[in-house]
Amino acid sequence: MNHLSRRDLLRGLGATGAVAALAPLNGLLQAAPAKSDSLATQLYKSLSDEQLEKIVLPVNDKRRQMISNWWYVHKEHRINNAFKPEQQELIQTIFDSFHTEEYRDVVNEQVKTDQYGEAKNSPSVGFFGTPEDKGFEFIYTGHHVTRRCNAHTDEGKGFGGAPIFYGHFKTKFREGKNHEGNPYWYQGLIFNEFVQALDGKQQGKALLSREPRSERGQRPIEKKKAGWPGLSCADLSEDQQDKLIDTMRRMMEMFRKDDVEATLKGIKQSGMMDRLHVSYYDGKYDIGNDRVWDTWQIEGPDMVWYFRGYPHIHTYFHVKA
Repeated sequence: MNHLSRRDLLRGLGATGAVAALAPLNGLLQAAPAKSDSLATQLYKSLSDEQLEKIVLPVNDKRRQMISNWWYVHKEHRINNAFKPEQQELIQTIFDSFHTEEYRDVVNEQVKTDQYGEAKNSPSVGFFGTPEDKGFEFIYTGHHVTRRCNAHTDEGKGFGGAPIFYGHFKTKFREGKNHEGNPYWYQGLIFNEFVQALDGKQQGKALLSREPRSERGQRPIEKKKAGWPGLSCADLSEDQQDKLIDTMRRMMEMFRKDDVEATLKGIKQSGMMDRLHVSYYDGKYDIGNDRVWDTWQIEGPDMVWYFRGYPHIHTYFHVKA
C-alpha cells in the first residue's frame, strides 16, 4: 500500500475505517477498538490549545442557528490555514461521511468549484460545545455549503434542529430551465413528480403567483406559526402523504441513510405531516415557463425546506430536532 497517500487511505476507508486510518501507517491493518471515538471527536481531541481557542464555540452560541448561502462560522480561521495537513484530511473524511457514495464526488466538486480557486474562499469548520456537552456539534460552512452533525457519533441522527444549506451554479449565474451541471437539480425533478400526483384542484392551491420566501438574513428558515402559503398536507389523501414522504426520502438520497431515516421518522411520528404546506411558484420562478417548477417550499411550524431555482439553486433545510 506504499503507493497510496494517507488521504487516499482515509477516503477509501470512510467513516467506519477512519479510526484505524488515524493510526501510524504500519498499523492500518490492525482492528479498531471495539469502542472508539467518533471522527468528529477524534478531530476535537487532536486540536492544540490554540486551535481550541480559535474554533470551539459555546454549545448554545447564536451562530449555531446561523445560515446563509455564503458564510463562515469562523471568518479568520479556515480549513487551509487553521489545521494541520492530517487534520485537513480528517475534516474531508468527516464531510465525505455525510454523503452517500453516489453523490460524494459531485458534492466535493461543487464545494471546490465554489471556492473559485482562491484561498480566501476556503471553507471553515468549528465545534459547538465539547465532548462533555450533550449538544456537542461539528459544523462545516462555506460558499453554497453548510453541513453539521452530532459530534458524539458517526451514526447520522438527523440535522440536530439547526439549518443546513446546499446550492450551486455550474457556469451561468442565471441558469437555464434544465440547470445543466447542477448536482442538486435532481431534487427539483423529483419534486415535480410529486406535483403530478396531485389532482387539478390541489395543484391550483399549491401554485402561487407571488414572491417565495425572502433570502435576507435568517428569513429563508423562519418558521411561521400561521398563514402558510399553498396546499395544506392535511388535505392530502393517505396515499398522497405517503408519496410526499417518499419524495422527501428520494430528494435526500445525497445524505447518509441514517440522517435521512432519522429526519423522516421525526416528521412521521410527531404528526408534523398534517401541519406542512406545499407551494411552488410561477412567473420568473418558472424558468422557461415550462411548468416544471424550479422554486418550491415545504413548510410548517416545525420545518422549512426551501428550494429556489431562480436565478440558480439555493436550498435551505431546517427541521425541528
